[in-house]
Amino acid sequence: MAETAQADTGEAGAGKQPRSVRVVLLALMIAMMLAMLDNMIIGTAMPTIVGELGGLEHLSWVVTAYTLATAASTPLWGKLGDMYGRKGSFMTSIVIFLAGSALSGMAQDMGQLIGFRAVQGLGAGGLMVGVMAIIGDLIPPRERGKYQGMMAGVMALAMIGGPLVGGTITDHWGWRWSFYINLPLGAIALVAVSAVLHLPKKRSQARIDYLGAALLTVGITAIVLVTTWGGTEYAWTSARIMELTGIGVAALVGFVFWQTRAAEPIVPLHIFRSRNFTLMSVIGFIVGFVMFGATLFLPLYQQSVQGASATNSGLLLLPMLGAMLVTSMVAGRVTTNTGRYKIFPVLGGALMTVGLFLLSTMDTDTTRFTSGLYMAVVGLGMGCLMQITMLVAQNSVEMKDMGVASSSTTLFRTLGSSFGVAIMGALFNHRVQDVMAERAGALGSKVTESSAQLDAASLAKLPEAAREAYQHAVSSGTHGAFLLGAAVAVLALVASVFVKEVPLKGAGPQAADASAGGEDGASAKTPVTETV
Repeated sequence: MAETAQADTGEAGAGKQPRSVRVVLLALMIAMMLAMLDNMIIGTAMPTIVGELGGLEHLSWVVTAYTLATAASTPLWGKLGDMYGRKGSFMTSIVIFLAGSALSGMAQDMGQLIGFRAVQGLGAGGLMVGVMAIIGDLIPPRERGKYQGMMAGVMALAMIGGPLVGGTITDHWGWRWSFYINLPLGAIALVAVSAVLHLPKKRSQARIDYLGAALLTVGITAIVLVTTWGGTEYAWTSARIMELTGIGVAALVGFVFWQTRAAEPIVPLHIFRSRNFTLMSVIGFIVGFVMFGATLFLPLYQQSVQGASATNSGLLLLPMLGAMLVTSMVAGRVTTNTGRYKIFPVLGGALMTVGLFLLSTMDTDTTRFTSGLYMAVVGLGMGCLMQITMLVAQNSVEMKDMGVASSSTTLFRTLGSSFGVAIMGALFNHRVQDVMAERAGALGSKVTESSAQLDAASLAKLPEAAREAYQHAVSSGTHGAFLLGAAVAVLALVASVFVKEVPLKGAGPQAADASAGGEDGASAKTPVTETV
């Protein structure tokens, strides 16, 4: 039988965190890395996987199945944690992720791999949400800033190390170990969470909103497929894309309508009455839009135009990711020490806009040093925004809605990344094909007929004139993509200006005013992690 004790977060968060909490945080970071590292590693192993299993025509579904399952399950995991307890739902998501990893490693054909990747993605949807929501339970908002650097470090490590680790594992152990490597890491996280994490148990009497879950899943799936297939598998104006768009919009409209009537809605719409929560959702969407677009096109530009090695593609992003890590740590410390945070979204929006505009000015003569400086400016902006968005979003809701707040913010960032890759990619591809036709005539059109993104081997086979034309085309394509990113980033800056600096609940004098409830009456009390 569980007993939920309540304590003022000023006392709970003050001083040094107990050893058990630090062990749990380490386990949470491992789980977070599993979710972020997986696609990075698998991307490097894909050529080898296709060579053994065949099914090249279904290659994109290996990534799409994982992405779809992750996006569709994210809000469901958040709600399940709120209703039935975070520890159980989080451990379940780890088990499902590990089962999907083991099955993917044993796949005998491409169809099996795609299906098992969907299982893996289903678990991954609960990993990120579980990490954020459990941290929200364990650490008061005022103290939570200390751990921003840790989370940003995990993200940077995954982005930099993923391709390197994936290549090394595939070359020395075989592609199946790209999946099996998750098993020992996941087991460590599972054992640590099981043994050390103690949260008040919950048992909701309400039934799961199955209709809402179905509508949301259909809506998210249709929208992600539109952004994944649009401009690649199908033309943007094709009947298939129009059908999916209609289905997605209808399902999401129906979902919103039903949430106003459901007894226990998947996403309680009242959380959007908080101005700060709504603004953080918008900013999170834009950060996802910009970040994943940048991480897609920057290595392409540096490999195609600046002649960098594809083997070390993760290291090419080091200026951006390093700046993001340092800024996130500084922002976290300042937020913890002062309780002030509004300056960071505003500064982050401004730096991200300026950095993306600078990236849009790159051409075939831009040096690696100069492009590195431009990337660092973008990284500084993202570092101010990445974790602050989750922190403020969680601070804007009551404890009972911590899971859906975390999952909704994560979902908006995921959808932003899908839209960013799709829209920036469509603009890039269109511009590359136009410039290749202008500079290399029929040969240029033939070169980019199947894909506007050439790998190093294909680029090396081109005649000198076509290769030079392609370098100009890529430069022009990245100009358009990053200019669009800068325009979108302006929206993050505008949204940040309207953020209301509500005192963070937790330790420190700034929390005193929050004792009666934060924005929208959010309780300043947080449960002590005690189970009897």
